[in-house]
Amino acid sequence: MKVAIIKFGALGDIIISTPVIKKLIKVHANDDLYLLTSPPFAKLFEEWQDLKVKYFPRKGFRASLQSLCWLRKQKFDRVYDLQSNDRSRIFCSLSGIKEKVGNHNRFPYTHHPGDCYTGQNHIFDRHNQVLNSVGIEAAEARPWLPVPETAHQSVNRWMDRHKLNNKNMILMHAGASHLHPEKRWPHFLELAIKLSAINCEIIWLGADDDADLNMKLARETGIDASNSFSIIELIALGQRAMFALTNDSGPMHVLSCAGIPVYALFGPTNWRRNHAIGQQEHVISLDKNNSSWDVNDYKETDADNLDLISAEMVYSLLLKEMRTSLETRV
Repeated sequence: MKVAIIKFGALGDIIISTPVIKKLIKVHANDDLYLLTSPPFAKLFEEWQDLKVKYFPRKGFRASLQSLCWLRKQKFDRVYDLQSNDRSRIFCSLSGIKEKVGNHNRFPYTHHPGDCYTGQNHIFDRHNQVLNSVGIEAAEARPWLPVPETAHQSVNRWMDRHKLNNKNMILMHAGASHLHPEKRWPHFLELAIKLSAINCEIIWLGADDDADLNMKLARETGIDASNSFSIIELIALGQRAMFALTNDSGPMHVLSCAGIPVYALFGPTNWRRNHAIGQQEHVISLDKNNSSWDVNDYKETDADNLDLISAEMVYSLLLKEMRTSLETRV
C-alpha cells in the first residue's frame, strides 16, 4: 500500500500533528509512507524513520501544480489530509487517490468524522477523530520531534559559553507575532526579576520579531538568546531547563516537545483550541473554567485582558507548582 500524508504548516500545527504522524507510521509500518509538506518544515522530519518527505513551496500556482502532479504521479492508494484547507482539498479531489481521509464531512473525502468541523475542539482532538474514521486508535497527546546528538552538542557549547551548566534555567518567550501584539503578556520582566532573585537563570527566547524586546529585557536580567537556536536545538535546550513560560506562540509548541512543563499565558485567544498538547494543566488564564485563581470578581470579558494577570499572581503559581524543584536548587 502506498500512502500520503499532507501537512504544510504552520509551525504550531506541524508540532500538534507529530503524534498523529507517528501513529500513522506505526499503523503503516509495512507500507510506503510519504509526507508532503513545505520547505521550512522538511528538516524537522529528517530524523524520522520509515517516513519519506517531499516538499514544495506553499504559495504560487506553479508550486501548486508541481505538488498536484507529484501526487498524481505517485499513484497513492490512500491520503491523510491533515491540512484540510482549500488548497489541500483541491489536491485531494484531483489526485486520483481512491481513499481520501480528511477533516471535513464533504467532498472529496471518502473517510471523515461525522460532524462538520467549525473549530469546536482542539485540532489535535479533531485529528484523532479523523483517525477514528478509518478505524485507527487515537494518538497519544505527546508531541515529539527527535533530537540528534549534533543538536545536543550545539546547545552544550552555548551553555558552556554562558556558564549555565548546573544552573536553574527558566526559558521565557515574551514575544509573539508582530501581527498579534495583544497576545504579549506585559509583566515578563517583573516576573523574571523575582525569579532571578531566587537564583534562577532566565533565558529570553525568540527570533527576529522578538530581538528588540529580548535585548531590552536582557539589559535588566537574564540572557538574550534571540536567534541562537534552530527549532530542534530549542527542544534540546528545553530538556535542560526547569520549565518554560511563554505567550501563545510557536515556541510554546516547540518547547512542549522537550517534556518539561510549558506554562502558557492566554488572553484574547482561545486556550481550548490553541494550547500546546499535553500542557493543558499549565495554561494560565482568567477563564473561569480553567483559572488557577478565584476569578469570581472578574467580568467575563476580563479573560481577554492579559494585563490583569499580574506578575505576583504568576510568581505565586510557579512557586506553588515548582516549589520542591526550586528549593532543591536554591
